[in-house]
Amino acid sequence: MSGCTNCSTDTQGVGGCQNNGSCGTGDCNKMNSFDWLSHMGIPEVDTFDVVEIKFKGGRKDYFRNSQLLPLTTGDPVVVDVPNGHHIGYVSLQGELVRLQMQKRKVKNDDSLTSIYRIASQKDLEKWQDAKNRELPTLYRSKQIIDELKLGMKLSDVEFQADNSKATFYYSADDRVDFRELIKILASEFKIRVEMRQISLRQEAGRLGGIGVCGRELCCSTWIFDFKSVTTSAARYQNLSLNPSKLSGQCGRLKCCLNFELDSYLSALKDIPKIEKPLLTEAGPAKLQKTDIFRRLMWFSYNDDNNWHSIDCDRVQVILEQNEKGITPFNLKQDNAFEGEYDLNKTNEDLELLDKKFAQTKRKKKRKPKNRKPPTQEIAATGDTPSKPRRPNRNPKRGNRNRGGQENPSQPTPKGATGESKGAGNASRNRKRKPNPNRNRGGQNKPNKGPSDGA
Repeated sequence: MSGCTNCSTDTQGVGGCQNNGSCGTGDCNKMNSFDWLSHMGIPEVDTFDVVEIKFKGGRKDYFRNSQLLPLTTGDPVVVDVPNGHHIGYVSLQGELVRLQMQKRKVKNDDSLTSIYRIASQKDLEKWQDAKNRELPTLYRSKQIIDELKLGMKLSDVEFQADNSKATFYYSADDRVDFRELIKILASEFKIRVEMRQISLRQEAGRLGGIGVCGRELCCSTWIFDFKSVTTSAARYQNLSLNPSKLSGQCGRLKCCLNFELDSYLSALKDIPKIEKPLLTEAGPAKLQKTDIFRRLMWFSYNDDNNWHSIDCDRVQVILEQNEKGITPFNLKQDNAFEGEYDLNKTNEDLELLDKKFAQTKRKKKRKPKNRKPPTQEIAATGDTPSKPRRPNRNPKRGNRNRGGQENPSQPTPKGATGESKGAGNASRNRKRKPNPNRNRGGQNKPNKGPSDGA
């Protein structure tokens, strides 16, 4: 919290955003509790004198404010710890602390130590120097563990604010004899060493991370009491028993399986239990899938690939009929009806859902522009017209055709004479303005008449 950039605090300043509640950043909000009684106007005389202090990795402890210091959420305070002092941040105070102590089963007796003072700038600087030793100590300790060939995994190191003690957090499957390790660590780092074993879930909570749901891990935000998770929780929720999908970042089953189990158990009360196939005239129907919250069940006849969906009420009716020895016509009809029954008809809900996502928007084709070429009669000679030319889009320049035709899209028939050619040249010459400087001799050539084209 002392190096949070999102809430405008630095390593030399006071941590937290001083909002007396929940911070919107990731580091400041780790294992935080919202004080919803802060604006209730409770008299200060009756204020509970125990304060909740948060340390590194979301670890929380309770200390008594015997000096009645004016504290605010996020204030760094110097607290009394065995064989020295430590610095933590105020995370909760007031009547909610009493409820948290009852929840965590912490007794309000003389075993609670007191708060010395609010941390000064000199205290924070000394604590920052101790925190700078944590990362090099972690790397060197891992090397020593590898040299001693101990079956343990070191995950984190926390130095005390007075730089006299360090707590090493590790996880191991079996019992580890680390007496030799403590001697080496104490002699090399010149500190008192405390080894604390934690579970894999607590390790994931201290390190933090992002789950498959896209949110921060529950073990690092609000879960502090870890309970065992069994595969029966996955069976009640109709989940596939795939270890890669059911396990979290800690390598154990996800804690959210227990968190959602109560909702599934309450919904399963109305779901009938299917222990054997349903007997119908169409054949025995085996259960393939159950949608617990929609109360739909899918069955298939004789291990067919086509599934038929019916609601739980209909399933209960068929079960009662089978107990009485009555066999219905099929899953949806008790008696036969006129007409043919299509056994190949699959589930309509699944088909409609597939069609909904399978349909893609077709691109609209552009309609071609209606270009109507000028009409002209073609001589009945039996010849097919050639490919029409592209009309001239510039009206100022006019149509310059070599053959002198009025319609550029129609060819010159074989029976045509030179009159059309001369007429075309005459019309073209009328459109052009005479240029006296065109011929160097100064004389313009006469236009070709109809006899010239013969």
